[in-house]
Amino acid sequence: MKRYLCLAGLMILSGIFAASVFGANQIKLRDFRLERSMSEAARACLECHKQEHPGIFTDWAESRHANANITCIDCHLADETDPDISETHYKQYQRDDTPWGRAEYRVPIAEVVTPKDCSRCHPDEVTEYSRSKHAHTVEIMWKIDPWLNKGMNSDTERQAGCYYCHGTVLEKDETGRLSSETWPNVGVGRINLDGSKGSCTSCHTRHRFSVAEARKPEACGQCHLGPDHPQIEIYTESKHGDIYDGFGDTYNWDAAPGTWTAGVDYRAPTCASCHMSGAGDQVTTHDVTERLSWELQAPLTVRPEEFKPLPAQSNWKVERDKMKNICKQCHASNWIEDHYTKLDKVVQEYNDVYFKPAKAMLDDLYSKGLLDNSKFFDEHLEVEFYELWHHEGRRARMGTAMMAPDYAWWHGFYECKHRYNGFMEEARHLLDTGEKAYIYKDFPNATGDTTRPPVLFGK
Repeated sequence: MKRYLCLAGLMILSGIFAASVFGANQIKLRDFRLERSMSEAARACLECHKQEHPGIFTDWAESRHANANITCIDCHLADETDPDISETHYKQYQRDDTPWGRAEYRVPIAEVVTPKDCSRCHPDEVTEYSRSKHAHTVEIMWKIDPWLNKGMNSDTERQAGCYYCHGTVLEKDETGRLSSETWPNVGVGRINLDGSKGSCTSCHTRHRFSVAEARKPEACGQCHLGPDHPQIEIYTESKHGDIYDGFGDTYNWDAAPGTWTAGVDYRAPTCASCHMSGAGDQVTTHDVTERLSWELQAPLTVRPEEFKPLPAQSNWKVERDKMKNICKQCHASNWIEDHYTKLDKVVQEYNDVYFKPAKAMLDDLYSKGLLDNSKFFDEHLEVEFYELWHHEGRRARMGTAMMAPDYAWWHGFYECKHRYNGFMEEARHLLDTGEKAYIYKDFPNATGDTTRPPVLFGK
């Protein structure tokens, strides 16, 4: 009898053990309970989106916003007189297929959350961002870009390409909806209906708004890539990027803002570490114009305060000292000084040996009528000159600044030499013969609107 009782007891214990072990591996549905204090209208927003857009709801539920009881209304709530009010959203409160579509839950909301909205809780970050090149990139683009000013690409090409990163000027159509010609868009310089510039979700994507995401180089690599500004590729080649590839999974990406510390939370910097995050005596900034001592993306390299489309409001020496302070977290002073000595020499050689002679030759051809200045890119020499500074020239300078030797030489100066030689050979042939350059008769899709946005430049 005792034997059977022992056996029965073992079977019961085994069952309990099995249930505890295997039950822990059973799939369970996470139960989101909205128990914290919030208005009925705020709860209605969450319950409705939980049903209609479970991906959005789950993203929010995993965010710091959710932990702080910040809901849809805190970001999207608007005044009924605001220019960015969503008129079509009111129809949601007339639905009879959901308990949340009732008139008592009706609140005015803006479909697009802007930096002005974010400034309710993040005023310093928005103020810093508003000074940056990011916020003004639409204005900068229209001031210097021949593709737009000469109408050499189509509006569709711009919407699919240029405006995706730079930003659109948001507009509403005749029905009150956001125009499909300007939306969707989260470009860093987007001009919003409330007058603010930019989109915080360019880097902190909705609806998680993660600090960790914005700290990783892939966030910047959404736009900073390709033949003309390959910062993400340059970073990957550099020692910084190599260390990130090897040890990035050990970094403490979720450290609180202002506490992310070199050598403690990360072993080597990312884009954000150098250009935005605080370290040592240097405070965090959302103005990416800070810490720069050269405008490496400009045709002729100039100091940031001399960059005519958007002159910086501080001295380059001050900004260089800020970046040096960041570098000092991991490097000795002589290492930092020697790096900047090399960068300054590269800038001087690019300016004096490559850009200035090519620009003088281009101007001479225009003055003699051998090139037609009414359009751009419809003559071979115009393309060659553009790519000399916009492609190879940028890669040489940026590769040096971010310590990527392959980009500084093989993708940079090596290609500059061949582009320069070809440009000069064809230019001298025109000067020697007096022959005018061939104009491409079938340049495709040169149909873009050349009207500068009135909201930025006036009518």
